[in-house]
Amino acid sequence: MATAVQKITLSSSRDIPFNKLLLSQSNVRRVKAGVSIEELAEDIARRGLLQSLNVRAVVDAGGVETGMYEIPAGGRRFRALELLVKRKRLARTAPVPCIVREGGIAEEDSLAENVQRAPLHPLDQFRAFLALREKGQSEEEIAAVFFVSVAVVKQRLKLASLSSKLLDTYAEDGLTLDQLMAFTVSGDHERQEQVLERLAQAYDKQPYAIRRMLTEGAVRASDKRARFIGIEAYETAGGMVLRDLFQGDDGGWLQDVTLVDRMVAEKLAAEADAIRSEGWKWIEVAPDFAYGHNYGLRQLRGEPTPLTEEEEAARATAQAEYDRLSEEYADADELPEEIDARLGELEAMLEAFETPPVVFDPAEVGSAGAFISIAQDGKLRVERGYVRSEDEVLVEEEHDASETENATGAPSAPRQEVVAPDAVADPEEEDGLTPISDRLLTELTTHRTLGLRHALGEQPDVAFLAAVHALTLKAFYAYGSDSCLELDLKCVSFNAQAPGLNDSVSAEAIRVRHESWAKALPKEPVALWDTLGGWDHDSRAALFAHVVSLSVNAVHEAWNRRPRAFAHADRLAQAVSLDMAAAGWKPTVDTFLGRVTKARILLAVTEAKGERAAERIAHLKKGDMAREAETLLADSGWLPEALRTQPCDTLGEETTQIDGATAVGEEEDLADSEEPEAISPPIAAE
Repeated sequence: MATAVQKITLSSSRDIPFNKLLLSQSNVRRVKAGVSIEELAEDIARRGLLQSLNVRAVVDAGGVETGMYEIPAGGRRFRALELLVKRKRLARTAPVPCIVREGGIAEEDSLAENVQRAPLHPLDQFRAFLALREKGQSEEEIAAVFFVSVAVVKQRLKLASLSSKLLDTYAEDGLTLDQLMAFTVSGDHERQEQVLERLAQAYDKQPYAIRRMLTEGAVRASDKRARFIGIEAYETAGGMVLRDLFQGDDGGWLQDVTLVDRMVAEKLAAEADAIRSEGWKWIEVAPDFAYGHNYGLRQLRGEPTPLTEEEEAARATAQAEYDRLSEEYADADELPEEIDARLGELEAMLEAFETPPVVFDPAEVGSAGAFISIAQDGKLRVERGYVRSEDEVLVEEEHDASETENATGAPSAPRQEVVAPDAVADPEEEDGLTPISDRLLTELTTHRTLGLRHALGEQPDVAFLAAVHALTLKAFYAYGSDSCLELDLKCVSFNAQAPGLNDSVSAEAIRVRHESWAKALPKEPVALWDTLGGWDHDSRAALFAHVVSLSVNAVHEAWNRRPRAFAHADRLAQAVSLDMAAAGWKPTVDTFLGRVTKARILLAVTEAKGERAAERIAHLKKGDMAREAETLLADSGWLPEALRTQPCDTLGEETTQIDGATAVGEEEDLADSEEPEAISPPIAAE
């Protein structure tokens, strides 16, 4: 005979006046940190008590009920009600829904209520917020009701709007919350699902890798093109911006690349029209120019526009305020935000006063031109006053005595054409003072040249000054021939350039340094010797270092084998402690990883991160492998062999073949390549 299953009996519920309730010492929740009473009280005031209190009757020593009830489970709700009573928003005798427990252990009831409670899955919360939004509540109203910020509401609504496939995967623990948040940078469900499929095969599943895959092809808001046209203008034109609500994204990603390029071209054209009206013969416009685009062109020297009385007064006022604030907050560990902002404004104002606009001679403007491009910070870059060789006005080096005077004010001697010694015989003796023959003049100046050589060799300081003078003429004065030293300075241009070379850290530093020296030098080359003579040794040495640096050529060219020059470049790099990683070079898909074989990619990852990291990406296709390797090598400081500075003790150990066939460290490695690729030391040639 079957035994009947005994039915359970639930505890009764009833309303108990608030003034008959009190907290129990059996409540296991003792730590109050993070428990908000204020928010719960406001929620109860808005929608009432949603969950009954768990209570037990209080009995006296004889076991007789006293009419009071203690609360072992629900203490936070009781305190919220108590706060409402204190604020006279709830009557002291208001009935409170309660579950009256009998028997058992009070501490067990309290523990069970807290432990058995299952928190709401984040996805359910996201969808609940979305349901409230669809039923007419604004983001601000939802935030106010649930005591969260509007930003949090927007984040949760964004998560709820992801592809259902992603949400289902997240619900099944196929994605972490951080990974799910990374998908919100794109609102394209199809794109999200494509990246989800790629993620299953990818080694790196970190959120940043997901963001990178979703924003491939987009223009980052920090890109100089985006900063040039402005995000607001781009959005006004109908462009979409992908934004990450969960972490800093530098303003997001501009999705419509075609629109960006069109707006950049239109704005540059408008700027060019304004600059063309200044009277320049030619204007070249591009978002970016190759490094060395102005090589071989003479640059005009303009005169800075003097400040007006009003500008001088404004500069003095700004300087005084800057000095006062700097002194006032000199001992502060951290500047107040408004003071820091004000100091930045004053610095910008003072810098503008220090670099006034340059005015050029109108007669020279008609034969010169300007380059218009975008600087790395997104501002317009205008390089004015460059004269092409075909636009140069030929000027005689020497003028007839009747047309000009020399620097001392006396008529200059007539130009003497030097010819071969045997070409002209000594003139016959004539009465009166006549010019000496060209042959004799040649012989005399030959003796003088040897005398100068000997004397200069005995005086290193003067020799150094003469070398600085000669090389500076070559570097800063396109047609300066005011030196008798046969020293030459070759500053080669680069036929093959990596993307962004003109905006690299080194290129910008060289450009700024060159412009600073140009401002310090005289406008005319004839005044250069006296100017340099008045400088101290350190200033001349600094200029010499800059000028000499312009002649460095360590570029590998397949048609121009120079093994000894490359060996010297290694010595020079060691002498100056060159660190290309510190100089800003990073291995990216564009700069290296996407342009070498898979074997070299794996070698790079092995050297930087170890064999295990390389093994994890070895199965990927080359494109995916290059992108994963870029992430792995980011901020690692890894450099390809061609960019490494070798230790001093290893430079002498290398051998060099002088026949031009093999350079230092040359090797061939075609293992595991996907396509035939000629490897020239030490990077694959394109």
